[in-house]
Amino acid sequence: MHLYNGWLPPPVAEETKKEKESFARVVRCVKELHRPDDPESVYATLKWISVIELYVRAKSDLSVEDVTELVEIGLQIFHSSQDKLYAQVRWGNVLVRLMNKYRKKLSLKVEWRPLYDTLIHAHFSRSPGPEGWRLRQRHFEAVTSLTRSCRRFFPQGAASDIWSEFMSLLENPWHNSSFEGSGFVRLFLPTNPENQDFFSEKWINNCLELWDSIPNCQFWNSQWAAVLARVIKNCSFIDWESYLPMLFSRFLNMFEVPVANGSGSYPFSVNVPRNTRFLFPNRTMTPSKSIAQSIVYFLKPGSSAHEQFKKLVNLLEQYYHPSNGGRWTYSLERFLLHLVVAFQKRLQREQQNPDSPSTVCLGKPERIAFVDVVLKLIDRGQYSKNEHLSETVAAATSILSYVEPSLVLPFVASRFHLALETTTATHQLRTAMMSVAFAGRSILQSSMSTAKQEFGGDMDDRMFLDLIGISLSNALLGMDANDPPKTLATMQLIGSIFSNMAVLDDSSDDISIMTMASFSEWLDEFLCRLIALLQHLEPNSVINEGLSSSATSGTFLVEDGPYYYCMLEILLGRLSGSLYSQALKKISKFVRTNILPGAIAEVGLLCCACVHSNPEEAVVQIVEPMIIAVISSLKETPVTGFVGKGSADTLGSIKKNKQTLSPALEAAIDYQLKVLSVAITYGGSSLLRYKDHFIEAISSAFNSSSWKVNGAGDHLLRSLLGSLILYYPMDQYKCLSRHPAAPALEEWISTKASSKDEQVANSRWHVPTKEEIQFANELLDLHLQSALDDLLRICQSNVHSDAGDEKTHLKVTLLRIDSTLQGVLSCLPDFRPSPRHDMVGELPFFIAGASGSSVGSAEIRERTAETIHAACKYLLEKKSDDSILLVLIIRIMDALGNYGSLEYDEWYNHRQAWKLESAAIVEPPANFITEFHSKGKRRPRWALIDKAYMHNTWRSSQSSYHLFRTDVNFSPPASLTLLVDDLLTLCLHNYETVRVLAGKSLLKLLKRWPSLLSKCVRSLSENLRNPDAPENVVLGSCGILSSQSVLKHLTTDPKSFSSFLLGILSSSHHESMKSQKAIIELFVKYNIHFAGLSRNILRSLDSHVEGSTSGDLVSQISSMSFDSSSLHWRYNLMANRVLLLLAMSSRIDPTFSFKILNETAGHFLKNLKSQLPQTRILAISALNTLLKESPHKMRGKDQPPVSSQENANSSLDLALSQIFQEEGFFRETFESLSHIHITDTDSSSSRGNHGSSSFQSMADKSITRFYFEFSASWPRTPSWISLLGSDIFYPSFARIFKRLAQECGVPVLLALKSPLEEFCNAKERPKQCVAAETLAGLLHSDVNGLLSEWDSWIMVQLQNVILGQSVESIPEWAACIRYAVTGKGKQGTKIPIMRQQILDCIVAPLPPAATTTVVSKRYAFLSAALIELSPPKMPVSEVKLHIALLDELIRNMSHSSAQIREAIGVILSVLCSNIRLRMSYQQKHPSEEGKTDVDSQLKEENWFKLISARASEAVTNIQQGSISDSLDNSADVDMENAQSNGDSLDDVKWMETLFHFIISSFKSGRSSYLGDVIAGFLYPVISLQETSHKDLSTLAKAAFELLKWRVFPGTHLQKVIEVILSSADDSNWRIRSSTLTYLRTFMYRHTFILAHEEKQKIWKTVETLLVDSQVEVREHAAAVLAGLMKGGDEDFAADFRDRSYAEANSIQKKRNRRKSISTQSIAEVHGAVLGLVASVLSVPYDMPSWLPDHVTLLARFAGEPTPIKSTVTKAVAEFRRTHADTWNIQKDSFTEEQLEVLADTSSSSSYFA
Repeated sequence: MHLYNGWLPPPVAEETKKEKESFARVVRCVKELHRPDDPESVYATLKWISVIELYVRAKSDLSVEDVTELVEIGLQIFHSSQDKLYAQVRWGNVLVRLMNKYRKKLSLKVEWRPLYDTLIHAHFSRSPGPEGWRLRQRHFEAVTSLTRSCRRFFPQGAASDIWSEFMSLLENPWHNSSFEGSGFVRLFLPTNPENQDFFSEKWINNCLELWDSIPNCQFWNSQWAAVLARVIKNCSFIDWESYLPMLFSRFLNMFEVPVANGSGSYPFSVNVPRNTRFLFPNRTMTPSKSIAQSIVYFLKPGSSAHEQFKKLVNLLEQYYHPSNGGRWTYSLERFLLHLVVAFQKRLQREQQNPDSPSTVCLGKPERIAFVDVVLKLIDRGQYSKNEHLSETVAAATSILSYVEPSLVLPFVASRFHLALETTTATHQLRTAMMSVAFAGRSILQSSMSTAKQEFGGDMDDRMFLDLIGISLSNALLGMDANDPPKTLATMQLIGSIFSNMAVLDDSSDDISIMTMASFSEWLDEFLCRLIALLQHLEPNSVINEGLSSSATSGTFLVEDGPYYYCMLEILLGRLSGSLYSQALKKISKFVRTNILPGAIAEVGLLCCACVHSNPEEAVVQIVEPMIIAVISSLKETPVTGFVGKGSADTLGSIKKNKQTLSPALEAAIDYQLKVLSVAITYGGSSLLRYKDHFIEAISSAFNSSSWKVNGAGDHLLRSLLGSLILYYPMDQYKCLSRHPAAPALEEWISTKASSKDEQVANSRWHVPTKEEIQFANELLDLHLQSALDDLLRICQSNVHSDAGDEKTHLKVTLLRIDSTLQGVLSCLPDFRPSPRHDMVGELPFFIAGASGSSVGSAEIRERTAETIHAACKYLLEKKSDDSILLVLIIRIMDALGNYGSLEYDEWYNHRQAWKLESAAIVEPPANFITEFHSKGKRRPRWALIDKAYMHNTWRSSQSSYHLFRTDVNFSPPASLTLLVDDLLTLCLHNYETVRVLAGKSLLKLLKRWPSLLSKCVRSLSENLRNPDAPENVVLGSCGILSSQSVLKHLTTDPKSFSSFLLGILSSSHHESMKSQKAIIELFVKYNIHFAGLSRNILRSLDSHVEGSTSGDLVSQISSMSFDSSSLHWRYNLMANRVLLLLAMSSRIDPTFSFKILNETAGHFLKNLKSQLPQTRILAISALNTLLKESPHKMRGKDQPPVSSQENANSSLDLALSQIFQEEGFFRETFESLSHIHITDTDSSSSRGNHGSSSFQSMADKSITRFYFEFSASWPRTPSWISLLGSDIFYPSFARIFKRLAQECGVPVLLALKSPLEEFCNAKERPKQCVAAETLAGLLHSDVNGLLSEWDSWIMVQLQNVILGQSVESIPEWAACIRYAVTGKGKQGTKIPIMRQQILDCIVAPLPPAATTTVVSKRYAFLSAALIELSPPKMPVSEVKLHIALLDELIRNMSHSSAQIREAIGVILSVLCSNIRLRMSYQQKHPSEEGKTDVDSQLKEENWFKLISARASEAVTNIQQGSISDSLDNSADVDMENAQSNGDSLDDVKWMETLFHFIISSFKSGRSSYLGDVIAGFLYPVISLQETSHKDLSTLAKAAFELLKWRVFPGTHLQKVIEVILSSADDSNWRIRSSTLTYLRTFMYRHTFILAHEEKQKIWKTVETLLVDSQVEVREHAAAVLAGLMKGGDEDFAADFRDRSYAEANSIQKKRNRRKSISTQSIAEVHGAVLGLVASVLSVPYDMPSWLPDHVTLLARFAGEPTPIKSTVTKAVAEFRRTHADTWNIQKDSFTEEQLEVLADTSSSSSYFA
């Protein structure tokens, strides 16, 4: 039994034992309802789902057999309801809950294929169903989480099936299917024990290779990182050693941080299509969780992973420092958190399976090493300005302190003292307090546990106890009304530390944490401070009048978190007897003598905590004086006489002169009553002796003439009833069991404890006694029964002559009724439902739950309902404009009808749940301080009781909620239907507040009694059709109709469905803007949540069925949806949309007549030329979904021919051909479609969003568009070519014409011929655009007879387009060609029939006289077409095309036009990468027909040799050219020189093309296949940054920026390093400088994969540049060295430091010895100084032992001549700046003399000096 259920109040706990068999009964019911042969039976099972969820949330004790049976049935139902997305969502979610909860106990086998099919069918197929996007989104989430839960149950062999299934998607990395493939692999690949043998070395290599194929794409990275992380965690048998450098290099480069002043994010990442990003789990951020998990599971004894991890942390730690925050802080913070969490989980796993081999487990040395490294990050991030980071750091400290206290606790202590001393950064104190609070328990345990661990010799236990003492005494200073965050942190600290103590007392010596003073003195001081704090509080808002002011509209103490109340409860609960009395006296005196209306809640909670801790004493000291004071103040106030004895007689004789209360007295009484009401919450039976006082106080409060006092009386009555009859825990905060290892501390409990521990710590509940129940019943009589009598009297006999009096009397009477009902909650028995027939037995039982003992009887509830019904009628007639009365009456109705909803609200808004997950009160399962490990997290007992109490509240709200939703035998009781009618009237009221409240209440009732729904829907839809309905009625009706319950109901009930639709469609007569807006929102909501239609609705629509009522629905709607009808365009649009939904839903049912489908398709085709732009757009969406691929499409070789002729002409075909063969049909259509295209010159509109944003409002958009036009989303390859410009080509238009051609064959082509010719040559861009779309669709349609048409006219058209002079429509025609050659099928590998013809047409050489416009147009078309080819499986003809094009382009690389050069560069990058990909694919999968001559031609790679040779030649020429340019300014230029200049200009152009090639291969994400090519061109990029040719240098810089992000694989590294070393030695200093720039990022990116020798060479090179002849290069080299020293190669760094120190020292000594002119050159001295500078700047925030000497020596050079002097001052100032935060402590490492030298250097540069 779960701990919470074991700890329920005894009467409830007894009941829970029946839950096991009631669950078995539920499973039986579901089984009976599900009939596999009838798919509609799914709808019947849905009503049981919420009941099944109840058992999961109630943590009931269920038998595993029942659960297994239910899961199996559930999976069956899930798979059998393919087209019912809503049913799949509900079943999917409940299965996930069951499987996750029972995952270790279930033994199932689940097949993966059906899940995959469901996904594909619903989300990745070309023809989505009619369901709304909101439902699709939920469906996707449900199916994916179901897949994740089922992964552990996949049978053996599933992994290899899944891998081979998705490998085909990953063949071409430049096609969007590869993104989907990676998402599917991550989703499906199982790592359960059955499938672990699949993961081998070969698989890992394969995986890493795939990962490498798309660089710089976070989506791709996060998919693969997640797959690998899972394998690393679960397959511990794999040896990862050889992969570590490569993987850590990946991890490092996935964090997008700014390296060496670079930018902090990828210059551009590969574009992932929006829907893929939306569907697959994807953070655009770094996948920190996967990285952290992988690292933690790499750690093993003897593995090098730890070294690598340390290096990674050394590189990243600087970005945690507060001064280095930025976009990357979030992912770094997650990284730290997941590292610690994963580490803790791993330790826990190893603790629980002690038999796992020790080679894999983490021993003590590994733990220490890990904690040591993570502390670096914690140290940097502790005082971050980023709130999340500083909290994460505190939580991480807390978890690690249980693992390795000897490292973590001294750190916490030193940081705390540091924060106390600081004067400038006050926010540090709050963070420091938080970390002490979080680590409080481990500090106490490590210093008090009897199992003392051997800490180092210098570790003193007292030190930690002192730390807690100091922090507690400082906490007193922290309570400050002007500094809320600090005050709350203080309270959290006190609460968390006292949660650990068993008892707080002066006498016990062993726990004297208060070294300064005795505990009672601390307590005195604490209470003084607290009282001062309360007196100075300022309330947040003006205290508002009316009902909404609750008793607790408190200040920050109450609003901003539960710390205040928890701290008081814990403190007062743990005090020993004498100290408690001492505190109580002080508090009681404070409460008696102060009235603080600004702090009602705070003072109330203080009293409440006293009473809870010890009711007997506290009631006497606090409650008694307060209630006597209240009664005496109330006696002097004027009364109304409406309440109490003889109220009938006094009514007439009230004096006419009304007296009022003085505001001060009113506020005082209000304060006293409200504080009293909070104080007695947990009073219980000790309040009984003041019974009469309470009765008198409440009656006089209701009798007072002030509404404020009446309201306070209401609080008191509610609170009194609650404290008498509800169940709540007593002595929750007392300590019952002490810690076995440290008796002074309390033992904490885990919910997963073993059974014998539970008995000890069971909690005591307040179970009402007879006397309490009797008192409660008396109160009911006084304030409910008598108030009802009053109410009836007012309503029936006209008692009051004065309307004002009547209103006041009504208000008070209703308030009394409301107050009593809110007080008794669900203890007043519910209405008795009326059985439908005599045979019905008693009510079913699902789960146990009760919030208190039952009082009163069901009759009282029924009587109240009837009286309220009468009163409501009276109010609506006489006082319908009085919102206070109406709101009161609605609240009463809510409390009457919605049994249990008050408890539900209470549970939902539970204020005191102090962040129960807060690290301060959680002790992790693996505790290495006391060596007590448990199964789950441990928490203090009070926190668990709190959870159990809330669990009981939740149970009581749910115990009877679902009874009537599943049982048809009961109909709603009569008094309830009265309430529903009243609420239906009220929810149409003309005050919005009244409408909203009534609506909420009504919906809750309808949810509980679904049988009432159809009546409501029909009456509300009538309101919409009614021409005279006022605005408020329309708004109210829409509010109810748009609720989830109603929308669900519409799927299955034909009558409601038709009345709802007709209601909306015939509501165009409502004039007001508000009602129109509400109706449209309702319609859009219906669309978004549309869940298809069930069979019985479809049957009722099919007019051929006899006796059908709504067969005319379709015809009615169709008649509305034509232009000719005089409707407003928006209603025309809605009617069209409904028609479409009906047509699409009807496809599911094979028996349904096709007439509707044909009619609607024809109807939408006509709508293409409609006058209304919106309707046209909808028609496009509609045709896209209604037209299917069909008979006229050519068959492939393997498909059987169509058997008989009659099949070839579908009925749809005939219907459509009649339409489009009308004269001029397509011409008109084109005209009207061209109006939708809006040329947007300034902004680049993104593709596919119907570009119509400019003239569509949001609401219209959601009506006209299906949210996902899924895989139909074209283009299917990333668009990255900026040359093509932004187009307004809409693929959905092209698709209609494609489908139309496939549906009706050649006649369409013929009909389109003349309009196409006309529009292709039109001047306007929109018209050309329509022509482009149409042509694209036709060319891609593959229909019979297309080839002959191509020869006769289409080809000519295309050639005309290529040769045309117009420029502005190039983007659209390029898109047209791209669409026409797009590969078919999911992976885009099936070749469209026309592709070869189209390519030939574009490649054909141009006439010699062609202008550059035409040339560049041809290249643009080429690049568009080439992106779409699928390289791995290119046929030979396409390969030949590639080779021919390569030759042509390489010849033209120095073309005179810049635009064409760019185009050539782009196409080259596409061609080369395509060829490379094909070659690598051929190597892995050698083809059967053997090598063709083409392949051997490719093998030689002549293009590469050609380009490389030319490149090196060109670079030399350009450099010489720019030198001669600078020398050669004389006038007499001879002929030869001019000649060579012309050559060098050619070289410049050639080089520009080469840079375009490099840039576009990065942009397109294709660089991974061109690594060696790019490495070969590294030198030109580095060396041409600064030349006299401006454009060339700009391109070189752009390429350089991109190069910095590229990580080269090991094979190309050699080449790159050679280039770097040689160019660092170049004669031109600018080249040396840019080499250094590149080196910084290069070393950072490759630090894990460079070999030792290579690093050594690079260090040497940089060191030699320190003494370079050029001063800029020297300074640059120093900066690079500082970066290298941070980068974690400790041995190199130490060696360099020592050498540079020695050298500088010797120079300094020589200088001192002889003042004469020194022999050294300035460069040498400067070099030595810069060596020191590099060392000093490499540790910006720390103070290692060598640093003082280095800084001082550096400062001694301040007297040198100029470049040296400024270097020294800058460096010393920088050192001062970065060490300023902690200078107070760090200056102790310097001697006096050293400090003087430093002060001389920076006398005025810093105010910290």
